[in-house]
Amino acid sequence: MSSTVVIGAGPAGLTAAYELAKHGEKSVVLEQADKVGGISRTEVYKGYRFDIGGHRFFTKVGEVQQIWKEILGDEFIQVPRLSRIYYQGKFFDYPLSIVSTLSNLGVTDSSMIILSYLKSKLKGKLQPGPEAENLEDWVIERFGGRLYRTFFKSYTEKVWGIPCDKIQAEWAAQRIKGLSLKKAVINAMFGSNNTKTLIKEFDYPIYGPGMMWERCQKILEEKGSPVYMETRVTRVEHDGKRVQRVIAQKGEEMLELSGTDFVSSIPITALARCLDPAPPEPVLNAARGLKYRDFLIVPLVIDLKDIFPDNWIYIHSPEFKVGRIQNFKNWSAAMVPDASKTCVGMEYFCNEGDNLWEMSDEELIQLASQEIVGLKLVPDIKYVKDGTVIRQKKAYPVYDGEYRQHLQVIQDYLQQFENLQTVGRNGMHRYNNQDHSMLTGLLAAKNILGEEHDLWNVNVERSYHEDFTKEQWTEAKEKLKQPVGSYAG
Repeated sequence: MSSTVVIGAGPAGLTAAYELAKHGEKSVVLEQADKVGGISRTEVYKGYRFDIGGHRFFTKVGEVQQIWKEILGDEFIQVPRLSRIYYQGKFFDYPLSIVSTLSNLGVTDSSMIILSYLKSKLKGKLQPGPEAENLEDWVIERFGGRLYRTFFKSYTEKVWGIPCDKIQAEWAAQRIKGLSLKKAVINAMFGSNNTKTLIKEFDYPIYGPGMMWERCQKILEEKGSPVYMETRVTRVEHDGKRVQRVIAQKGEEMLELSGTDFVSSIPITALARCLDPAPPEPVLNAARGLKYRDFLIVPLVIDLKDIFPDNWIYIHSPEFKVGRIQNFKNWSAAMVPDASKTCVGMEYFCNEGDNLWEMSDEELIQLASQEIVGLKLVPDIKYVKDGTVIRQKKAYPVYDGEYRQHLQVIQDYLQQFENLQTVGRNGMHRYNNQDHSMLTGLLAAKNILGEEHDLWNVNVERSYHEDFTKEQWTEAKEKLKQPVGSYAG
């Protein structure tokens, strides 16, 4: 019997197990895939290493930063951040700069963006209305309709597959927090360094983010906390108040794992379906109602030393299906085994079962090859020498109009279990970054060790955002030490 059973070996689950191990507490981790790290893993194809989306290591949360350093030490490199937006055949600096915007859009269109921005601001002051409920209204209120249509609408709808007026405003408030057209203009014109929203460099493991979690797995196993790979949880048995055991399948073997505490980072919808006895029908209906956006990446090996200087490029033009392009060599030269070649990751946002998802690997490689040439990033398709495809289910929890209600139903039901905690992006159905997922895992472990933290009240916007100060983190930590339910997050 292990004292803690952790379901899922992504950043959240492994961080929980790691924190427990540091305090001499044993755990067992169950992972359905053949690699640890979840979507923060690193895949390898013929020596070429690539992320599932690109994962920067940047945080204002000191305890998360410490875990990174404890596990990898000096095996990080400092990577300068460079990214741009591709729109209507041109590349725009990101964040927006006056020079690139004026030269690409021209004075007329740029002036229209400024006028639209001023109009929205004036309207907000003269005719204040209710708080925006969807992403479209939220962005227009803050940036104006013209900038929304130019730089937000097409890309956001490509990522999520639904109209912007069907996406909750809280997603925008969380992910676009702190961006300001006024700040961008002032920064570009006068060279101000006061913009805090976007960092200029970040840490990165020399061989990719999976290096972090593979090393963590090794540390856990050395400390007597095994990580079982290719192990699928089939049942989570309980008595209505406490989880008693987990039943899992590993190959032909069925595992029965009892414990005093349970931490789950698998999709909260999957956890609900695994519970035995089954939850009431309203809870199962809510689980069926929560939606996810799936993702696939087509890494291409290009027979060119350099093709563009960015770490990644956002593709806003709707005529291209690709949403974002990673240049892994510009994250770390060690990701590419042949310095005379380049490896890019063509990222496509889709839903399991749709046309993109169902395309064969050969068709996807052909599509990605044609698109990178169509974008004029590669001069001819003859330079594309190889490629592969990785499909990632449930990459992004969707913030549609019904999600909050569905999630609350599931959350209320799960909180009756005294010894079960859900953590991470999928475990809490929150579109957070790697360090916030780690923070929830860390606090779950601290709860097991005797502290009291309400994971659902972790302030998502401030706990991982790039402009979260050390002083704010200290203040947040003090709040989190209060008894569960004693404050509103």
